[in-house]
Amino acid sequence: MSLRLLLPLLVLGPGAITAVTLTARTQPLAGPNPLPSGNVRDHGAKGDGTADDTAAIQHAVDRSPGLVVLPPGTYRITKTILVDLAKSGFCSVRGDGMPRVVMAGDGPAFKFVGTHQGSADPKTFKDGVWAKERMPAVEGVEIVGEHEAADGIEATGVMQLTVTKVLVRKCRHGIRLTARDRNVLISDSHIYENRGIGVFMDAVNLHQINVIGCHISYCDGGGVVCRAGEVRNLQITGCDIESNHGAHGPPTANVLIESTGGSNAEVAITGCTIQHNHKAAGSANVRVKGPTAKPVKGTDELRDGHVVVTGNVMSDVMVNVHLQHARGVVVTGNTCWTAYEWNVLAENSTAVVVGPNNFDRNPRYAAEERPETTNALLFRDCTDCNLSGFSVSRTRAAPAALTLERCSRFNVTGLSLLDNDGVGLQLTDVTNSRVSDCLVRDDRPDAASLSVRTQGGRDNMIVDNYLGRPHEILKGVGLVERNFDAKVKP
Repeated sequence: MSLRLLLPLLVLGPGAITAVTLTARTQPLAGPNPLPSGNVRDHGAKGDGTADDTAAIQHAVDRSPGLVVLPPGTYRITKTILVDLAKSGFCSVRGDGMPRVVMAGDGPAFKFVGTHQGSADPKTFKDGVWAKERMPAVEGVEIVGEHEAADGIEATGVMQLTVTKVLVRKCRHGIRLTARDRNVLISDSHIYENRGIGVFMDAVNLHQINVIGCHISYCDGGGVVCRAGEVRNLQITGCDIESNHGAHGPPTANVLIESTGGSNAEVAITGCTIQHNHKAAGSANVRVKGPTAKPVKGTDELRDGHVVVTGNVMSDVMVNVHLQHARGVVVTGNTCWTAYEWNVLAENSTAVVVGPNNFDRNPRYAAEERPETTNALLFRDCTDCNLSGFSVSRTRAAPAALTLERCSRFNVTGLSLLDNDGVGLQLTDVTNSRVSDCLVRDDRPDAASLSVRTQGGRDNMIVDNYLGRPHEILKGVGLVERNFDAKVKP
């Protein structure tokens, strides 16, 4: 029974004062229902690592006004937490004190689903996307996979997914983008020790994605991978990307841009350390692979690529930079070493520019216990390329430091090829190309190398070079003059 208070009230009337008694209750008057809490504990989550918190976290997502908070603890889930943005409205999942989410079922721990089917052009947006789906985010959460098919985070149809300060480990894939997404930001996160791929653009139509300041390491299926789909405007900046090759898996790469079954291009890889694992067959630090089939009916045009690899530190794989059926790739300002097969391997590619880089056999990393590392460069079946201003030193276990094989319309200028085994510059069936202003020397006391060797080829210029070792430049290769010849081999 509620308590009643008698409150006297004086009412002024014509010529009189009347006392009126009002009755009041101690309970507050009925008002609007308070907004539901975003704290998953208020929805029944235990966070003790034992209870199944799936339903409680899903309830928080479905009922909370834009923010779901996980306090410290370990939250075990057995099904994907679905963030259906068209129904729940925009939603951020935020950890308080770096909580752990253990995914004990298959599929992603968190899946964000949106309805955006346009481009990044503002005119293509429906009003509902801005009203209910903008910028979903995950921040400050650890996700650990307990199921062999568990993933970390997946997004499809989403605009402006933002993932920051997240740790994903022991999952299949770390972050997976599918179908169609736009304007993705992944920063300050650790994608570590996963069975599949770290950041996976899986047959997705995606323009504008930035991967910034992340550690992406020990993911057996690759570090940052674009496969099939249509990806444009990918920037990978300031990351440490290491050892993303399973020792017994198929060849992959720390950064793999593969257009087979799709078209991926417009990529900048800048300011990263990218390295390991040479023990995996076919391992590469950066691999750009265009479609092998002719992309335009009736032509042999190469269109996929448009990639910049600049200002990186790369080492300890079979191939540091591998280009296959690629176009418009620029490699400059990098330092590369400990390439067990090739520092640069370019095959069936065109419009490749390799500028000032350092390809050095540093004694600290390539001592006598690693004589099998070659550190050489090979261009095979390539056209319209420019090689300038880089240094290649102390290659071992390779026929030549730099080999051009069945290439045409190359401009090779200002290179330093120093103290290399075998041949400094090998030209095999090269046509319509120019080699000039290069320094080719081998000053080791027991040097037995050649500076330049040609086999076949025609219509070339080999001029104004400093050839500090004997050469084998055969007649018929083109114009050969004004070279400094240490000695022509008899």
